[in-house]
Amino acid sequence: MKIPKPTIKFTAPLKKFGEKGEKTGWTYIEVPSELAQQLSPGNRKSFRVKGKIDQFPIAGISLLPAGDGSFLMAINAAMRKGIAKNQGAIVEVILQADEKKYELNADFLACLDDDPAAKTFFSTLPLSHQHYFSKWIEAARTEATKVKRISRALFGLAHQMGYGQMIRHFKEK
Repeated sequence: MKIPKPTIKFTAPLKKFGEKGEKTGWTYIEVPSELAQQLSPGNRKSFRVKGKIDQFPIAGISLLPAGDGSFLMAINAAMRKGIAKNQGAIVEVILQADEKKYELNADFLACLDDDPAAKTFFSTLPLSHQHYFSKWIEAARTEATKVKRISRALFGLAHQMGYGQMIRHFKEK
């Protein structure tokens, strides 16, 4: 018999970071500690959730610890477009823990197999940092952009650059 996962339901205002290091400009919602603990009891680290924001379905979205027991959920561009709301608007949120593991982009992995230096450095990165590369590649809207991003990722990794360092390197050019 399959035990149903706990589900939480709440409303939250969309907030936006002003000047806050790497989070500057992020749109997010806060998930109160008591609700987050229903999804992942005793957990104080980031974890993934699925569910809905208003009627927009989400999956594989990370809740990030805020330091006071509560968690933050970044609302990315696709989510903002899907809910058609901006900072200050109230959203209805339904969440469950998402146990599904993220799978790295297959085309990117195939290309890594052809570049031993890039693959070796990539394998030393924390899993979350590996995901940055893969998600950036997956977010490409065209095949040409996807190919360009894979090429840049391989260059950066072969030169032992993390994701942020690689992005900055190509912005400077």
